Amino acid sequence: MPDGRGPGAGGAVEAVFREEYGRLLASLVSRFRDLDLAEEVASEAIEAALAHWPAEGVPARPGAWLLTTARRRAVDRLRRDQAYAARLAVLQVEAERAGPVPPPDPGGGLPDERLQLFFTCAHPALAADDRVALTLRCLAGLTTPEVARAFLVPPATMAQRIVRAKKKIRQARIPFRVPGADELPGRLPEVLQVLYSIFTEGYAASSGADLQRTGLAEEAIRLARILHRLMPAEREAAGLLALMLLVHARRGARTGPDGGIVLLQEQDRGRWDREMIEEGSGLVVAALRGGPPGPYGVQAAIAALHDEAADVETTDWPQIVALYDVLAALAPSPVVALNRAVAVAMRDGPAAGLALLDELAGEPRLRAHHPYAAARGELLDRLGRFGEAAAAYREALGLAGTEPERAHLRRRLEAAEQQAADGA
Repeated sequence: MPDGRGPGAGGAVEAVFREEYGRLLASLVSRFRDLDLAEEVASEAIEAALAHWPAEGVPARPGAWLLTTARRRAVDRLRRDQAYAARLAVLQVEAERAGPVPPPDPGGGLPDERLQLFFTCAHPALAADDRVALTLRCLAGLTTPEVARAFLVPPATMAQRIVRAKKKIRQARIPFRVPGADELPGRLPEVLQVLYSIFTEGYAASSGADLQRTGLAEEAIRLARILHRLMPAEREAAGLLALMLLVHARRGARTGPDGGIVLLQEQDRGRWDREMIEEGSGLVVAALRGGPPGPYGVQAAIAALHDEAADVETTDWPQIVALYDVLAALAPSPVVALNRAVAVAMRDGPAAGLALLDELAGEPRLRAHHPYAAARGELLDRLGRFGEAAAAYREALGLAGTEPERAHLRRRLEAAEQQAADGA
């Protein structure tokens, strides 16, 4: 790590901040049981680092330095505030009962209570949007404006979500702890879903000028890595990380130089990240070994089949359909049914896939989003039913959220309309 002196010091501090913030905050929350207080003194510790490290150098154990500074600020603040006097006394009694705080490890890390914070941020009592916002704020270390930008909402709106989540934690007395063995199977899916929601928004933005938000997807992968390290025996944690890596490996080929969409069948697979694919494929094996598969492990296996194929034509579509059958039994949803129908179309032809899509026409969750109509347009196109394809593309165009998606659908619509006119 750089020594923190000179012009590059700010970058060194920022790198430490990104790496240490989640652990720092989790350790403070575990000690003081107050998320607001923990955030305030963590920020003060970072400010102190910015003041001291450029001249004195980044400490050998920067995490321990930040934790010690933040704890001192918290205790000073509690002592000055009479409203907190009783709480401080309770905390001191609890600390005495618990024994001394474990020292930082030789590598400079903090006692790692991030796992507690994962489950607190993803508690089922919190609204889904609030879980995502709180996870990004507390565990990814993003500022409130950064979280707001990630989801294209005003900072004030995102601040309200975060405040609402913290208030719910206080009022509902949500504990800062890892669930017990009897609770864990029911709670872990909430944590995984939050991380997957963050990744999905990064992989396929819901709106805006860009198809992908690479930074957001990478934050989700970073958090998934942390969770997998903290829970190495949980196969679905491995499955989720594998899925993210295998999908994110294609990021460089998914858009052209102008930011436009490049479909899977047209992508230059030489631009796929082979190192990431290799890592993800290894995690798939871990996710599927030793018991019944979970939904993330199965999805990762599907992604691995795509990534390992030389092209779309030689992709193992029968195996992909079989895996979608397994996934539909584990976690049935209209989206799974849609993706299975597309895979069936690749295996058995567009008419077979279209028949399955037509069976889903009454699903309001599908009809409210553009992939369903876009998939119908594609299959109708392949069947030479260009007038119907144009109508489907037109419907999808009205629902698409990002400009690259709209541009792609406009091109498909224009081509279908031209072919329909030529046929007339």
